[in-house]
Amino acid sequence: MAEALARDGYLVAALRHPGDNYQDGSLWQKPQGVYFTERPRQVSRLIDALLADPEWRDRIATDAKGPRIGAAGHSAGGYTVVALAGGRVDLSRIGAHCAKDAAQDPITCGMVRDIRQMQAPLVLESTADPRIRAIVAMAPVGVIFTEQSLRAITIPALIYAAEKDRWLPPRFHAAWIAQNIPGAAYRVIANAGHFAFMNTASAPIQTLDGDISANPPGFDRTEFLKQLGEEIPAFFDRALTRAPNLINSNASP
Repeated sequence: MAEALARDGYLVAALRHPGDNYQDGSLWQKPQGVYFTERPRQVSRLIDALLADPEWRDRIATDAKGPRIGAAGHSAGGYTVVALAGGRVDLSRIGAHCAKDAAQDPITCGMVRDIRQMQAPLVLESTADPRIRAIVAMAPVGVIFTEQSLRAITIPALIYAAEKDRWLPPRFHAAWIAQNIPGAAYRVIANAGHFAFMNTASAPIQTLDGDISANPPGFDRTEFLKQLGEEIPAFFDRALTRAPNLINSNASP
């Protein structure tokens, strides 16, 4: 994806989220809610650094509204870019969801700590970054967002769902986001699993949903990624008027 965007003229910055990567999961041990506010703030700090860096700042296209910046992410990264666009988390939504729908969303609900404490409204502060002017969310975490905050998002949004996503079933996550962001484009990828948006790994990587490189029978990930590498730059071209600037928030689940 980074290469496809770069070929289209974009400056791509892909971060390894401190505290939420394959070597360090410490964000999960922080007090309730910190995970959901810290992730988007890490992206904002990356933008701050690029805009202040003499090597990069003059390469970032601007117009009357300021720098032309888009954000793309998968899974937890999909959550992150929606939060940057203005989506706000109510932790009681995941509590209510898992109390009712855990059997249909077992992997997500199995990762949640202290569900019993998530019964009253627990709306976290906004982490919106007004410099973000378009987003792409691929198989995102979505059930935690409030309807009101999603309806207030005004920037262009492209939401992808994987039809056979067992980690984040679309009807609870991607569909919830897409149906509430005004004008959002929504694409359901037939026969795709949760990891369809990621490159095939060079060695097996086991997750709560099996090998990260496994695909549902008949799904051609290589061909799909080629298609994605055309669609997403084209979306940002339209949304940002061919501005060479993209912040990419990739994330493992």
